[in-house]
Amino acid sequence: MPIRPEHRFFYPIDWPQLSATIRFGRAGGACEGCGRPHGQIVYCLSDGRWWDAAAGTWRDGKGRTLPALPTIEDLGAIRSTHVVLATAHRDHDTANNAPANLAAFCQRCHINYDRPEHRRRRWRTLFRRRAMGDLFRGPYAS
Repeated sequence: MPIRPEHRFFYPIDWPQLSATIRFGRAGGACEGCGRPHGQIVYCLSDGRWWDAAAGTWRDGKGRTLPALPTIEDLGAIRSTHVVLATAHRDHDTANNAPANLAAFCQRCHINYDRPEHRRRRWRTLFRRRAMGDLFRGPYAS
């Protein structure tokens, strides 16, 4: 995922090399959450199941082989997506660049992993805005 210009100074100067080492050196060019391959077009269903063309099998959202094939109705909602790996911080601290804290995730796994943190930050932003409004404009009308 691209780094916003206002957040670029939180990352080390060698971040592109460190990220490439995690994504392609350690993870081997595949998502560490579900196993989707970097740079490939993957056919997937809305619940996270996807077709692994290299292995010739359907996989679930965690990369495990499905015990049963998707139904014809499921295949009606199939879509394709281009997989791009990104390096994620497991503890959401951009200053902690230890290899154990970094993970190579595809877009789906990255957003799913970050969802609780995004929810917490959104609540904090709204709470802060409301507090600033109370401070300068008085309490909100009910």
